[in-house]
Amino acid sequence: MANKVKWVTDIEKSVLINNFEKRGWTQVTENEDWNFYWMSVQTIRNVFSVDTGYRLSDEQMVNHFPNHYELTRKDLMIKNIKRYRKDMEKEGSPLAEKDENGKYLYLDFVPVTFMLPADYNLFVEEFRKSPSSTWIMKPCGKAQGKGIFLINKLSQIKKWSRDSRTSTFVAASSGKEAYVISLYIDNPLLIGGKKFDLRLYVLVTTYRPLKCYMYKLGFCRFCTVKYTPSTSELDNMFVHLTNVAIQRHGDDYNHVHGGKWTVSNLRLYLESTRGKEVTSRLFDQIHWIMVQSLKAVAPVMNNDKHCFECYGYDIIIDDKLKPWLIEVNASPSLTSSTANDRILKYNLINDTLNIVTPNGDIPDCRWNRSPPREALGNYQLFNRFLLLILGPMNHFFVDVDVCLGLLSCWKIHLRPSFRLLAEETRFLLIIS
Repeated sequence: MANKVKWVTDIEKSVLINNFEKRGWTQVTENEDWNFYWMSVQTIRNVFSVDTGYRLSDEQMVNHFPNHYELTRKDLMIKNIKRYRKDMEKEGSPLAEKDENGKYLYLDFVPVTFMLPADYNLFVEEFRKSPSSTWIMKPCGKAQGKGIFLINKLSQIKKWSRDSRTSTFVAASSGKEAYVISLYIDNPLLIGGKKFDLRLYVLVTTYRPLKCYMYKLGFCRFCTVKYTPSTSELDNMFVHLTNVAIQRHGDDYNHVHGGKWTVSNLRLYLESTRGKEVTSRLFDQIHWIMVQSLKAVAPVMNNDKHCFECYGYDIIIDDKLKPWLIEVNASPSLTSSTANDRILKYNLINDTLNIVTPNGDIPDCRWNRSPPREALGNYQLFNRFLLLILGPMNHFFVDVDVCLGLLSCWKIHLRPSFRLLAEETRFLLIIS
C-alpha cells in the first residue's frame, strides 16, 4: 500500500486498535492529518459544531452521523417513530393499518411511551386506563442502566420531580433532566426463569438512499436473578435490567460466560421449543423493526458522506414472541467481558472496516460504498426491498430475493386474499 491510512481514536479499546494495527495503518494525533477517526459521541459534536468551522476532506471518515441522536436519544427516537407513523397514515400506506382497537398492525414495535415532563398529563390519562400497570422511567441522555427506575403508582413520581402543591411538574429551569416513561413489558420471554434482551448490530453507510447491514453475531444479556412481576421487587434491578454494567455487580454474576448467550444459541433454543417456522418469523419481525426505525429517522438525518454508523439495537421479546424495540445505541460497548465477547467484537469491527474502508485503502468519500458480497463477512445487506405478505389472519416478512425467485409459484398457490406489498417502492402488487 503506497499510502497508509492515518487513524485516530479517543476510545482506547483493544478490539479497535488491534484491527487498525492489523491493517498496517499509522496512528496519529487528532491535531495531525488523519483519514479515519473512530470517535466518541462527545467528540463528534465538536467535529460538526458550527462554532469549530471544521470541514472534512474527501479522504476523511468518521464513525457517527452528525445528528445520530435522532435515533439514539430515547425521546427523539420515539418522537421520530410517532411522526413516521402519522406520515404513513396521511399517505394512506397499508403499513399504517390499524386493528379494531386502534393499534397499528405493522408499526406497533415500541412500547407506549411519553416524554416527561412535557407529556405528563397525557401519561396520567393513559395510566388511569390501567392503574395496575407498571411503567419504566429512563433519563433521555444516559446509558448503561443509569437513572432507571420502575413505578406502579402516580405518587411515586413525586419522588422524582413533581410539585405536590400544584400537581404539575417543576419547570425545566429547575435543572431536572428530561425522562421517557414507557409501559413496562411485564411479560418478557423467560429462559431458565430469567429475563433477557438481545443486542444486535446494524451498520448504516448512507441514509439516502438507505443502505444498512445486519450483523449475524449478536448476543443475549441475561439478568442474574429470576424474574418476578411482583411489586415487591420493582426496585431490584438485578431482576429487571439486563445491562451488564448493572448485572456484573450481582452476587450471582458469572464471569466465565458473562450472563450472555449467542444469538445462534437463542435460535437453536427457540427452534427446539417453539419450532423453526415460528422462530424464523420472529427474526424476520426483528429485521422489519430495524428497517422501519431507520426509515423513521432517514428524513431528518444529516446524511453526511464522510459518515457511517454501527448501531447497537436492544430488543426485548415477550412471552407471545413479539419483539419490542427498547432503544438504539450510538456507541455500543466495545468492552469485552469474556473471551467470546472479545472475539465477537473484534470480528464486528473487522467486518465493519472491510465495508467502509474496502481493502484497507484511504477513504474516498466520492466513492459509492457498495462492497462485493464476499467482503461482507458476518454482515448481511438488507435488500432495498423488504416485502411484506399481508393475509386475513396474520402477516410475515420475506426477503426480496426469495420473493422474486418464487413469485411465479406464489401466483399459483396463494389465495387471492393475499397481497404482496413492495413497501420500499410504495408499489402494491395484487396477487390474483
